[in-house]
Amino acid sequence: MKEICVIGAGTMGNGIAHCFAQNKLNVILIDSSIENLEKAKENINTNLDRMIKKGIISTNEKINTLNRISFKNSLDNAIKNVDLVIEAVTESIQIKREIFSKVDKICNSETIFATNTSSISIKEISKSTSRSEKFIGMHFMNPVPLMKLVEVIQSPLTNKNTTNQIIELSKQLNKIPVLVNDAPGFVANRILLPMINESILTLEEEVSGVKEIDTVMILGMSHPMGPLQLADFIGLDVCLSILEVLYTGFQNAKYKPSNLLIEMVKNGELGVKTKKGFYNYNNGIKNKTVAERFN
Repeated sequence: MKEICVIGAGTMGNGIAHCFAQNKLNVILIDSSIENLEKAKENINTNLDRMIKKGIISTNEKINTLNRISFKNSLDNAIKNVDLVIEAVTESIQIKREIFSKVDKICNSETIFATNTSSISIKEISKSTSRSEKFIGMHFMNPVPLMKLVEVIQSPLTNKNTTNQIIELSKQLNKIPVLVNDAPGFVANRILLPMINESILTLEEEVSGVKEIDTVMILGMSHPMGPLQLADFIGLDVCLSILEVLYTGFQNAKYKPSNLLIEMVKNGELGVKTKKGFYNYNNGIKNKTVAERFN
């Protein structure tokens, strides 16, 4: 593969674009929002500068990486001959289907389609295209340039050649691909999100406080970050969306989102991106404090 299209310039999309470009693949990064594209440029530039400071890459490598990324705010024939399209937009099956339906009409028949969905059925998204056999999941972890794992999710309709190509591509990105079959939440979020939800229920039931719950999991279970802070980093709206997919998909009460999580999302308390979740981030991540409502 030589050229990739990434649709969605948010946190995951710009991280995916960065990762491909750093590994010598040309990338077209598309987002309908000019503001999102500008933020993506800034984020990629900042992350590359951090890598220079840590001695991971040289200044020339940064320049070459940036030169491999082009930014566009609409879908057009420029993506016709790309080898792979990766979608990294909001976690909505309707939006994902609409995007892939449009892209399917533009790209040639050999182009592979991948979604970075963290929980939605690959098979169901692929039905919006004429190439379910060339449709697959590539679930990257955040932050994409640093995290080694890629969940490679095959639906019952994905052919073996597509799966093998994406596994090899993941290795080319210096990632470790793990093959997963299509099921709600796949592996990572099917295990992680119930733990986060249980942590929120523990807080909601006043068993313990925010800092205390996170401390137990950090010191007692050797987690690098507590589950409530992790929820803030993921985004409480994203956590809720994934839990709803799990709850609907399995029809099992153990996946039912907590009332506190639902309330916080309604209030716009989404975590780091709104500077308020279980913690307050007004003074930055390093100087976080427990949110006032939980004191």
